[in-house]
Amino acid sequence: MAKNLGEMSFLDHLEELRWLLIRSTIAILICGAVAFFFSDFIFDQIIFGPKNPNFVTYRFFCELSQKFGMDSLCVTEIPIRIQSREMGGQFSAHMWTSITAGFIIGFPFILWEFWKFISPALYSNEKKYAKLFIVIASLLFFVGVLFGYYLIAPLSVNFLANYQVSKEIFNDIDLSSYISLMRSSTVASGLLFELPVLIYFLTKFGLVTPQFLRTYRKYTLVIVLILSAIITPPDILSQVIVAIPIMILYEISILISAMVVKKQIETTDIVKK
Repeated sequence: MAKNLGEMSFLDHLEELRWLLIRSTIAILICGAVAFFFSDFIFDQIIFGPKNPNFVTYRFFCELSQKFGMDSLCVTEIPIRIQSREMGGQFSAHMWTSITAGFIIGFPFILWEFWKFISPALYSNEKKYAKLFIVIASLLFFVGVLFGYYLIAPLSVNFLANYQVSKEIFNDIDLSSYISLMRSSTVASGLLFELPVLIYFLTKFGLVTPQFLRTYRKYTLVIVLILSAIITPPDILSQVIVAIPIMILYEISILISAMVVKKQIETTDIVKK
């Protein structure tokens, strides 16, 4: 039987954390092993999808611009070639892409392990929301991954592929560089979309308050724009597209933080009575 929070020593916490990391790593490796055998689909259809001018995102923006009598957003060519310049380049890309896929697929299990780790610090009536937590947090992560894949990744690929300092230069892109862009665009977006969940627990443990979040809203906007600039190409349109959902999530996080504080006050009043 697991010890209660008050009965656990610092070493007990470290032991629990160690097993959390071990079980999570095993889950990622198992999911990654499954993904390893679907390399044709993962690489040809998913990884290299945004390299295709007929990618769904490009078609959407093209049709949207045509409705306004323009063709400026239509993509006719992605002028890059992917190459591997190292002997083990393709094998390494296969391995790390499989592990990344394993992390994405196994994310709900990682969340479950995280919930078990922090649940001793929660009230008994809060522990029953484990399934709801897993569903909401997983949904936010997967929505973020899809957002990164269908918006950030193609915008980045199209912008960087067509950016030229001279017509004498052709973009022969190294395989690891291309996959790194895809990985950062998708996984980073998925983790950013976990902001409401993070704020919930930070508020729960008294590390942030809704007043704090409202006070520093303007500074958060600057941080969001910096993050948008890091994970997107350096054009204003891409940064705005990324910044808008993050700021919406931030406002939702403020509401969640306020709800947590209100619930804590009500619980304290009941205990006093």
